[in-house]
Amino acid sequence: MAPPQDSMTPAGHPGEAAVLDRALALVRYLRAGCPWDAAQTAASLTPYLIEEALELSEAILDQRGDDAVRSEIGDLLLNVAFQIVVAEERGAFGAEDVVQELETKMRRRHPHLYGDAEAAPDWEAHKAMERAGRDVFEGLAERLDPLSRAQRIQDRAAGVGFDWENATDAFVKLREEMDEVAAHLESGERADLEEELGDLLFACVNVARLSRLHAAKALKEANAKFERRFERLQQLAAERGLVMGEASLQELDVLWDEVKRSD
Repeated sequence: MAPPQDSMTPAGHPGEAAVLDRALALVRYLRAGCPWDAAQTAASLTPYLIEEALELSEAILDQRGDDAVRSEIGDLLLNVAFQIVVAEERGAFGAEDVVQELETKMRRRHPHLYGDAEAAPDWEAHKAMERAGRDVFEGLAERLDPLSRAQRIQDRAAGVGFDWENATDAFVKLREEMDEVAAHLESGERADLEEELGDLLFACVNVARLSRLHAAKALKEANAKFERRFERLQQLAAERGLVMGEASLQELDVLWDEVKRSD
């Protein structure tokens, strides 16, 4: 039987899901019967939580198929359930508190779905209003990889109106940063080179973000493309009697161009 709807719940809104209860029950069973599971704390489980989130992300981005994605979601769900059960045992909060806070937050961020048909959906704007009076970057995960963190920093700044108009304008800034790096390289002045290179990378992220792309994903794909091409280059070198490390750059460039044409 479907749970009753409260006055804040519109028709068609998903009700309570018993599946989460099953995941919580599984964790309680593991905690009761397995010494390793029983010994875990919120802190000790954190590395696994991060690892499973990354593995799920990779399964999706690498298009490993529905079976792999389903399995990784299950592993991540197990870790989330673990965190809830451990919190329950400490008397801190339970699943109902987590879901209730989530529902409240989504109602606040989606007024167009919860009674205000005129309100336009704007995820970052609503989050910015929630953070009003606080540091714009408060709560931003410290352990994000640098490219992802740069993108989230820019998202936060954009949420309070500090942003380029479009990707083209951001690209003008990118050219400016490129010129500054070039000037340092040409002059041999290396004191501020790392800083200038950082500014250049940050500007690249801005162009990606305003193009509705994710810089970390773009770099991941570029890495994979380079690895694939370089492996083929090594194969060609072996077939033609060239020894890597001894072949000239000119010889390798010829092979590289050949690989790119066939890719």
